[in-house]
Amino acid sequence: MKNMPTILIADDEPRIRQALSDILLIEGYNVIEAEDGNEVMNKVKSESVDVILLDINMPGKTGIELTHILKSDNNLKHIPVVIVTGQNDHESRIQAHKAGADDFLIKPPHFVELSARVKSLVKVKAYNDYMRNYQKNLERQVAERTIQLQNAITDLKEASLDTIHRLSRAAEYRDEDTSTHIQRMSSYTAALARRAGLSEQDVETILYSSSMHDIGKIGTPDNILLKKGKLSPEEWVIMKEHTVMGAEILKGSSSEFLKRGRIIALTHHEKWNGEGYPEGLEKENIPLEGRISAVADVFDALTTRRPYKEAFPVEEAFSIIREGRGSHFDPNLVDCFLSISDEILSIKDRINEVSNS
Repeated sequence: MKNMPTILIADDEPRIRQALSDILLIEGYNVIEAEDGNEVMNKVKSESVDVILLDINMPGKTGIELTHILKSDNNLKHIPVVIVTGQNDHESRIQAHKAGADDFLIKPPHFVELSARVKSLVKVKAYNDYMRNYQKNLERQVAERTIQLQNAITDLKEASLDTIHRLSRAAEYRDEDTSTHIQRMSSYTAALARRAGLSEQDVETILYSSSMHDIGKIGTPDNILLKKGKLSPEEWVIMKEHTVMGAEILKGSSSEFLKRGRIIALTHHEKWNGEGYPEGLEKENIPLEGRISAVADVFDALTTRRPYKEAFPVEEAFSIIREGRGSHFDPNLVDCFLSISDEILSIKDRINEVSNS
């Protein structure tokens, strides 16, 4: 049956296999059978199996032994295994659990219970398959684009602001307001770095490198990046990966701009109180570039319309930055940022005016 989940029933008693098969066929599943351990291993390696119903006592290897073998194989461990047995004893359950079984049913299983358990595990398998395929595709995309970026960077003797902006936009081309977001955010970081007392050389480097803070979003799926609404916990895990992916893309370069860009990509979502991501760094353990970029990035995010929200008034945005002093943000940098609020608003208005002209 095309596109239907496949359930493997493994039992040495034909009547048991038939009884279970009849129930599952009624439920619309594709059913295949095995009568011993060797046949189980042949089936799971040659066919796409979604759930295995496994008897404990079979010729050759027991169900417990087979479960351990399946769960020790990186190519097979994602297949849910249900031990189906007439041995309703505590020891059997413990052995099944230790071997890695996902569930335990007593023969003969009730129709409703069997249906519910299988339906639940089919969903688990489908989700795990999605995540595995997503990860493989993501790794491939990152690897391909990393090579492309590294080849391009090799030919650059000195990175210019325009070139780095275009590189950043290539990673975020699907997002709205990408160009102006990069210009505003990098200009805010430069202004804040200058106010914090950094040298003009460091200010210029941060201006260039901060524009690559979200380059890791090159691997974020559109349905998550552009979602109009709150992300689910699973989607949020994927979204947060852009920090690590950005650092991976930018690593290994001899360019000071890209070295700083890697630090900012990795750490601009860390928080002063240690509740940020991806590493949960706190206070001065967060590199200064990351702390500066965090303030600038949040302010621009607050004052910009996004797919999931409207823009906040600038007064409210400044108030939120102030409230994050000592929790989200470096207290000293918040004081510096608020002290140049007129300059920040001037930057915002100038870039928006140019983009709208």
